[in-house]
This record gives sequence, structure tokens and C-alpha cells, in this order.
Amino acid sequence: MTFKIASTRDLRRADGTAAFSEQAFEELARNQDISWEWLPDDLDELTPDILAQYDGLHVNTPKVSAWSVGRSDCRCKIIARNGVGFDTVDVKACEQRNILVTNTPLAIQRPVAVAALTFIFALAGKMMKKDQLVRTGHWHDRTSFMGVGLTSRRLGLIGAGGIGQELIPLAKPFFQEILVTDPFVSPETLANLGASKTSFDDVMTQSDFVVVLCPLTEQTFHMIDERAFSLMKKTAYFINVARGPIHDEEALVRALETGQIAGAGLDVTEQEPLDHRSPLTAMEQVILTPHSLCWTDECFEDIARSALRAIVDVSLGLSPAHPVKAS
Repeated sequence: MTFKIASTRDLRRADGTAAFSEQAFEELARNQDISWEWLPDDLDELTPDILAQYDGLHVNTPKVSAWSVGRSDCRCKIIARNGVGFDTVDVKACEQRNILVTNTPLAIQRPVAVAALTFIFALAGKMMKKDQLVRTGHWHDRTSFMGVGLTSRRLGLIGAGGIGQELIPLAKPFFQEILVTDPFVSPETLANLGASKTSFDDVMTQSDFVVVLCPLTEQTFHMIDERAFSLMKKTAYFINVARGPIHDEEALVRALETGQIAGAGLDVTEQEPLDHRSPLTAMEQVILTPHSLCWTDECFEDIARSALRAIVDVSLGLSPAHPVKAS
């Protein structure tokens, strides 16, 4: 019997081709009974009709809700999430329907760690402003926009799972100290990597660059609120490469407008796409990217291979790597 799978259309380029190379599809050759196609429409949420048509789904941003999987004729056996986050998938509802959910944590660790470093270096060097000076003929104003050296500064991480533990050794040569708050990682693990475990308030108070790397959960929603921003140094920068709702965007805007913090680098925002009329888009001290700073040819190739491999494993009756469980 054919094992029918599909990928969501937001995994394509504008010309209709896959955003990852054809080599990723080599995974599908492991089971000759697989048929693959793109979903026919761009969707914000997968419908029950889709879950009734396919045995496996390779999903990027569309939501998979309890409604998506709730119909009695649901055929789907696996949702392979393209990336590490799974807050867009109702994992509990999937478990109740015996649908496996997987993600691709190993494929994303180095790319997101590098994305965080990219923000740090761009903000510290005032790269966007200096680019503007050249483009607008203000070359000789460069002495008015000195960057921030890092060797005497502290880096603070909110969360140190796989991505954070990838980032620490990459960032260590540049910073005087790396501070981490994470209830699930031991002080010994962090010390071995070259970082110190401390409280959330200490990270916010002492760090010159604060990077959010934790997952979005009920506990972390709006964790970075007005109080948290008020703890930061006026010279400090805020960076979020995890999920937008972890920070309170209105509080962030106020912190930037009042000079409570020096600037921000955001690959994620509370609402995506970000409204082009958002106050953030007019702020020179803010760098914005469309939830894709980590996307490279290598990154997308590894993610697609991992996600498709999980689907193939299920089609063969094997246990896939990286299953996600409801908390």
C-alpha cells in the first residue's frame, strides 16, 4: 500500500522549487512505496481534509491543531516538523490520535548559534548604521558611531539547550564571561563549556548582550516583559532567535523608545509576518530579519533530510529519531 506524504508549500522558493536541494529527496528512496507531493495550497493551519489524505506530513510554519487532527477519518501517522520548535503543533492532540510528532534539533543547532553571533557582531559593530553612512554619502561621520568591543563584556543566555551549548564555545573567545539561566541544565555542564549558571535576574542585570534561546511554553510566554527590560543596562542589547512571544513586544518597543536598552536584534516577532507599520521598523538601533537568519543551503538541506528521514522510518515501521512528547 502506498505511503502518501506531502510537504507544506512554504518550503518552496518563489519559483516553485524546493528550498532545499534535490539530494534531500534521496531519503525517500529508502521506501519505494512512498509517494510525495507538495500540498496544493498555502495554509496557516492544516485542515482535517489534509490529515485524512496523507500518511505523513513534512511541515514548516502551518499550525497543526486539535481541530486539524480531530476527525475520525484522520489518516496521518507522523507530523515531521521542519526545525526545532514545535509550539505550532498541538502535540497532546496528536498523541491522542496516535500521530507521532518529530523535530530536527541537531540540524538547527549550529545555524541558530551562528545567527545569534551574527546579530551580536552586527549590533556591536553598528554595521547597519555604517552601511547607511556609505550609501548616503556620510563617510566622514564614521567617528561618531564607534562600535562596542566584546572582550570586556558579558554575554547572557536565556536557555542553554542544544543551541545554547553550541553557542557557548563559539562565543567564549570574544567575551569576558558568559552567564546562563536555564532550570534544566546543570552548573557542571555549563562550567565545562565555559559558562556560569546564575539567576534570570542576574543575567538580565549583568549582561551586555542578552540572547533568548529557550522554547516557547506557557511558562516562557512574555518572560521578557517590562520588568525584565528594566533590569537591563542602558548600554545592553537584546537578541531573540527563538520565538517572538517569549518577549512582550510592546514592552520591548517602550524600552527602545525610552533608551532603557541600546538596541535589539530580532529574527522573531510576536506576530509574523511583522506588520511593516510596526514601530520596530523605523528604529535604527534594531536589526530585523524574517525568522530565517539561520537559513542557509547547509541548514535547509540538513533539516529536510532529518524530517524526511523520520517520515521514511515511520513508513518502514521503524521508530524515528527526535520524537516530541507533550509536556
